[in-house]
Parts: sequence; structure tokens; C-alpha cells
Amino acid sequence: MEQQFKWKFSIGIPAFKGRFLDECIRSILSQTYPYFELIIINDCSPDNLDEIIHSFKDERILYSKNEKNTGAEHVVRNWNKCLEKAKGDFFILMGDDDKMEPEYLQEFARLIERYPDLDVFHTRTCIINEASHPTGLTQAVPEYETVYDAMWHRMNFWRTQFISDFVYRTDALKDKGGFYYFPLAWASDDVTAYIACGRKGIAHINKLLFNYRISRFTISRTGNYLLKMDALMQEKKWLDEFLAGKPAGIQDRILHADILNKSGWYIRRKKIFTMHASVREGYFKYSLMWWKHRSKYGISLKEIVYAILGKY
Repeated sequence: MEQQFKWKFSIGIPAFKGRFLDECIRSILSQTYPYFELIIINDCSPDNLDEIIHSFKDERILYSKNEKNTGAEHVVRNWNKCLEKAKGDFFILMGDDDKMEPEYLQEFARLIERYPDLDVFHTRTCIINEASHPTGLTQAVPEYETVYDAMWHRMNFWRTQFISDFVYRTDALKDKGGFYYFPLAWASDDVTAYIACGRKGIAHINKLLFNYRISRFTISRTGNYLLKMDALMQEKKWLDEFLAGKPAGIQDRILHADILNKSGWYIRRKKIFTMHASVREGYFKYSLMWWKHRSKYGISLKEIVYAILGKY
């Protein structure tokens, strides 16, 4: 098998929810490209994950448990635990409720062959609901782009992406510190991709190879709004530092200038979006909370009003 398949993939699942885990694992074990390892770390789940995982008799599954619950706030630490165990050439982090299409690994292996010098690869995604029915899809993108092109599209809100859209060269990701830590992993996928791209850029597949599930149980749809705002402030700090440098090449310099010009607008819009999500749950409670914390997060009365009205 090692001679037949050039690349070995490591797939990590930081598992907590049992509801869709069986479906997730089956989608991975059904890959047409079989040379991979599946690393599953049980984050002290209250669900019976042992029964689900032990129902699969596959030597490619490497299963372990955390001694203490990492929790939603520090979920990136569990992502990096999966990465630490990876022995494959390329690494994918899967959500415990998401699904791969059977050709996911095969198509990425082909893309890697076309762009052997890159460290980051990405695919288009189908969005599914709790019943696994398609409800949408992410945008088509160029087959290759620089990190500034990727950032420019993302910061103009023209592109949707998720952590499991990405395939990383394992050594490169480890060398750059692994997945970038923000509370609740808020923007960790974006910044990790930017850092891992470096000056090399990113290659994309426009075929729908990944299924991202939106459900009541998704971490990003839970509360913890102050933590999300903390993460947003940390993202702003990272962006300011990143944009302090200037790229080579006229196209990237133009993109850099526009990103720099719009970065304040981008952060303000994300602030208003975060506040809007909270006030939908409790108008008076959260409006008062944001007013109380306005100095810490640089929030204006106008932004709170926009959040109440949903104008972001």
C-alpha cells in the first residue's frame, strides 16, 4: 500500500458530540484513497463515544481520551493534540458532525501532485442540515491564489469556509505552531490558513468534497459572546501585525493596500454581527452588557443601535 499511494493523510477528530459521529467516521472509512490514519480524541464526552468508535474494526483508527475536558473555549488545544499525534504527510481536522465525500482524499492527492510546493489546499463545501440534506454551498474560487487574494475575498465577506475545508502539509503546520489559538476557535481557521500559506499561496478544488453540518449543537452557534468579542479583539491585533509588513509583487501590494484600508470596517462589522446575535436572545440583557463593556471592546452607541437593528 505504501508503494501504491504516494501520500499518507492524517485525519483528526476532536470528538465530543456523539449524535453524528458514526456518520462522520463512516464517511472517512469509505474513502476511495485508503492510505490514511484516523486520530480520534474523546474530550471527556458525556455521550457513549466508546460504543460508537469500537463498533468500527479498522486498524487505521487511533483512539484516545483526554483526562480532562478541554471545553469549547479552548477547543483549539484539542485540535493541536490531534495534530501532535499525526504521522501522515498531510493533515485534515474534521468536525465530529461533518462528512467527507468518498473522493475527498483522492481529489486532494491529485491537487497536491499539481502543486507539490504548496503547504495549504482547500475544497468547496456543501452545507447540510441535521438530516444530512443539502441546504447550500460555498463559493467557487480560483485554483490558485496568494494569501492576500484569499484574505481579500474573506475580509470582503465574499467567501465562506470551514476548518475541514483545508488540507495542510503536516510538517509545515507543526513548524508554524499548529492551529492558531483564539477563544472558541473564533477565526482560528482563517488565521491558521493565512499563516500556513505564507508566501507560497493556496490551491483550491471547486468540486463539492466536504459536507459541513449546521445544527443546534454546533459550537459556533452557541453563546459565550464576551469570549467571541475577546477573540475578535485578538484577531484585530494579529491583523494589525500581519498588515504591518508589505508584500512583493504589484497585485499583492494592491490587495494589501485595500485590505489595510478596510480592516477597520471588517472588525466593526464582525463586532456588530456578534452583538446582533446576542441581542436576538435577550434585547435588554445583552444591550446593557455591551454598553457596560463598551470601553474594553471599543464599542460605540451607534454600533449597539446597529446591532439591535441588525444593520451589519
